[in-house]
Amino acid sequence: MVKIYSRDITHKSDVSGVMLDITTPEGARKAAAQVIERARAARPNANIEGVTIHPMIRRPNARELIAGVGEDPTFGPVILFGRGGTAVEVINHKALCLPPLDMNLARAQIERTRVARLLRSYRDKPQADIDAVAQTLVRISQLSADIPEIRGLDLNPLVADEFGVIALDARIEIATCPAIMPGASNARFAVAPYPRWQEKQIELKDGVKLFFRPARPEDEDLYRRFFKSVSAEDMRRRFFTAVKDLDHVFIARLTQIDYARACAIVAIDEADGEMAGGVRVMHDPDQAAGEYAILVRSDFKGRGLGWALMRAAIDYARAAGLKTIHGQVLAENRAMLDMCAGLGFTIGDDRDDATL
Repeated sequence: MVKIYSRDITHKSDVSGVMLDITTPEGARKAAAQVIERARAARPNANIEGVTIHPMIRRPNARELIAGVGEDPTFGPVILFGRGGTAVEVINHKALCLPPLDMNLARAQIERTRVARLLRSYRDKPQADIDAVAQTLVRISQLSADIPEIRGLDLNPLVADEFGVIALDARIEIATCPAIMPGASNARFAVAPYPRWQEKQIELKDGVKLFFRPARPEDEDLYRRFFKSVSAEDMRRRFFTAVKDLDHVFIARLTQIDYARACAIVAIDEADGEMAGGVRVMHDPDQAAGEYAILVRSDFKGRGLGWALMRAAIDYARAAGLKTIHGQVLAENRAMLDMCAGLGFTIGDDRDDATL
């Protein structure tokens, strides 16, 4: 496949700038000369830099889609999904969604379009890999979060069939953006994106390897299994009361995080993928201070995980611009108080509750 290469030509098919089914080197040379001649005739003022050569992709059951990033003057980056191909402007059926996306939001965006019906099986066409399409939208969302210079991105066509997805053409627009903290996400997002810069691997003093990452809404089952592995006494020390009902509402408060106003880091045991502990920092309304809370699985106590989680919370607070962080600890919880003192916290009695 030969395609015209010019930053001034957005849609190559408008200038007959694509030639398919080329099987020989000589055919490629002739095709290159032809698409350049056609493009110059159709767009004499365009800066034509040459051609690009691509393998010929044959997907007989493929559906042509478009996926990308657009820019809304009020809300900033938006994720686009819809019917793709050369008729994208004619059909013009698409759905827009504010990033960041997870798999649930991506699937919901797909279902809001008529394209969703085409992705399912019909007549002799097997169902396309809808999860692969959704994963593409999630990755586009993350790309926009990680690289704020991207102001526009189109994958068109993005072809999808039962074997997955592949982008046959792409266009990206970039622009300068204000400097942000290294590793931080796109500040132009209307909804703060997943802060991937908080991810890191650590090793405890006994050699156990853990993966620290921000909590995600889909972590509900992970949290539920974690709480079942924590002793009733440790749960009481964390929540200051006996916890009996681990329902959806209770856990949703811990997993559905506004990343612009809070941090929740979970420690994942790389050996089994289960949660070994977690720490949270909730910003006060003035965004100058925050309150922390921490819980370590009972079988991980005394192994340095609590210290590592608290260090991660302090590092986050500094990066977020908080001046102080504070927390309430039961006066009987000497291990936690000793650790906080070692980390530089000032220890004092709660004026309203002598047990804290």
